[in-house]
Amino acid sequence: MNIKRLLWKYFLPAFTGVVVNALYNIVDRIFIGRGVDALALSGLSAVFPLMLIIFAFGMLVAIGANVRISINMGKKDYKRAEWVLGNAVTLGIIISALLTLFGYIYRYPLLKMFGAGQGALPYALEYFEYILFANVFATIGFILNNACRAEGNPKIAMYSLFISAGTNTILDPIFIFGFDMGVKGAAIATIISQFILCIWVVAHFYSKRSVLKLHLANLKLNGQIIYYILTIGFAPFSMQLAASAVQAVLNTQLIRYGGELAVGAMGIINSVAQLLVMSIIAINMASQPIIGFNFGAKQYARVRDTLITCIWAATSIAIGGFLLTQLFPGAIVRIFNNDNPELFELGRKGLRIFTLFFPIVGFQIITGNYYQSIGKAGIAAFLSLLRQVIILIPMLYILPPFTQLEGVWFANPISDLLAGIISALFLVKALKKLKGGTEKFN
Repeated sequence: MNIKRLLWKYFLPAFTGVVVNALYNIVDRIFIGRGVDALALSGLSAVFPLMLIIFAFGMLVAIGANVRISINMGKKDYKRAEWVLGNAVTLGIIISALLTLFGYIYRYPLLKMFGAGQGALPYALEYFEYILFANVFATIGFILNNACRAEGNPKIAMYSLFISAGTNTILDPIFIFGFDMGVKGAAIATIISQFILCIWVVAHFYSKRSVLKLHLANLKLNGQIIYYILTIGFAPFSMQLAASAVQAVLNTQLIRYGGELAVGAMGIINSVAQLLVMSIIAINMASQPIIGFNFGAKQYARVRDTLITCIWAATSIAIGGFLLTQLFPGAIVRIFNNDNPELFELGRKGLRIFTLFFPIVGFQIITGNYYQSIGKAGIAAFLSLLRQVIILIPMLYILPPFTQLEGVWFANPISDLLAGIISALFLVKALKKLKGGTEKFN
């Protein structure tokens, strides 16, 4: 199929799916911000980096398995693709169970470390304790939902997230307002929706609609397959861990220079940034099976066409997001909380600064995904860590002593700019290698 048509076929359900999936946290923040209070919003912001850690382990398995599934399907080795799928499920169950146990034992120090102040801590604890016990369902649902795309069923993946996030959106106001359950109600709504997602995708891989099947024999772990999954999945895993580390540093610096309400404002900014970045990640999700399949089939010209098309699309989304946050920051912040003027001003100003260089973020994310999709895990991990750790964390400590709270906000756009320059060098190298479609990759 024509590359643009093929990308559109995969992008539309992926975009719809990730936007709907992003609504999990965004809807929770909107209802908690309006139905409880600003400190509850700060508490949820402290839970957010811990949720990123849990999500990182899901990505470690899901993305690593997807790349291997796509490459094996490109080689027509469907038996091995099913073996990868089964091992991914077992690995996901083991990792998520261990994370749940660890998180529950150390929940108090973890939440304090990630920025939960005295006023926000009770809200953070209440939400986090409930979310932990849905971790296994959330992880398996995420792994198998991504596998739907890898096997060539992107619409099934989209429907899965529609059902799950739709359930969460409906139940949130019922539990928070109708049953007056506050933060606990938001957490319970999320648990129910994640359980439904898990059941739905497991059923898919036992149905006639699936290309690959879940076999009990394939659930037995194989050392080589686990190694392949983990090495490829390390790049998105490190990126998510980096996001969590950055969020922890951000929260502590925000409390130091702006107080607990600044953490709440960061929660609003994160919701908006997450929605924008996830839109670009949808392009990655659409391109990954196409790049992986064609790379496995040695169709390098099609890989190059896919990469170039994705860069244009991602840059367009990034520019659109930049314009929205620069022109309408106040209207965006009011969606989350409209009765606290201090929170409004912090969020409005922070959002504008935070997204200052967002137009150059799109091609950075696409470049990292390209190297990940062709199995170059080391380069992919470096490019992912560059923007979120190697440059950003030092900036969060260097700038604030001179410019106070504004320094915390400005650390992100400076990191975007410097990482963009370095990513561009890797992108040029990749395009040169792919030019002509005949170069061998070792």
